Amino acid sequence: MASQISVVNTNVKIFPVSQIPDETSGGNAISMRWLGQAGFYLKFKDYTILIDPYLSDFLAQKYAGKEFPHKRMMPPPINVEQIRQLDFVFCTHGHSDHMDPGTLPILSANNPSCRFIVPKAEKGTAIERGVTENRMIAVNAGESLKLTDEISVDIIPSAHECKKVNVNGEHFYLGYIITINNLRIYHSGDCIPYPGLSDKLKQFNIDIALLPVNGRDNYRSKRGIPGNFTFEEAQDICRESNIPNLIVHHFGMFSFNTVNPNHLEEKVKKIGCNGLNIVIPDQNIVYNILK
Repeated sequence: MASQISVVNTNVKIFPVSQIPDETSGGNAISMRWLGQAGFYLKFKDYTILIDPYLSDFLAQKYAGKEFPHKRMMPPPINVEQIRQLDFVFCTHGHSDHMDPGTLPILSANNPSCRFIVPKAEKGTAIERGVTENRMIAVNAGESLKLTDEISVDIIPSAHECKKVNVNGEHFYLGYIITINNLRIYHSGDCIPYPGLSDKLKQFNIDIALLPVNGRDNYRSKRGIPGNFTFEEAQDICRESNIPNLIVHHFGMFSFNTVNPNHLEEKVKKIGCNGLNIVIPDQNIVYNILK
């Protein structure tokens, strides 16, 4: 299932690779693939970036026989053992479907030059999960980081139902605004709307938002499963922040914590995009992003 609703008023184009000639993309195209849940694979020139890759079955093993068994509804689209020449891995927070104990050790072992960007508040967790301290870049909200001449990142807080900080004022949940060449992509990690978020995002002139849309409710919250934006809230955040493109995620992985992609399609058709380009990604499709 994949959907793209094209609109005017944006100079960013997002196309399945099969629908756009190679010669059109040039050397500045960014290739993107959804890995399921909040995970994304980005390729720009010789650089490869992963964000929140959950490519194992760690949670199914951890919660076997429990109320929420965490069985995968979709297989990993990429075999983690085959990922090589990886440059950067971003983890937005310490939950295992974002900082995967079954994925990070393999990526670290097979990609000795890779750097791992993680929240300072979760530095110990990252070390426990196979990231050595000398390969780690620990960051906090409010910081900016230049990774290469063409890739940089600005870090803002996220609220996984709440903002959470440690005694040092370091945030456990982060959002990353990644600038690649002249294109800015915002990955919120797990997040709900919070006061000041839209105003903060407006400052960055973001081109694309990657936002979760599995929502939240008391049933899940009371059982220790904090939630995220609803589909409607994700759209509102983009419109309030002047972000012209929305790619939704965090659905289709676990049966107890998802929304039906067909319902997302129906909502888009029913309410229209109202100036927003909405992409409901398919993990089997590689997309080109052009600006």
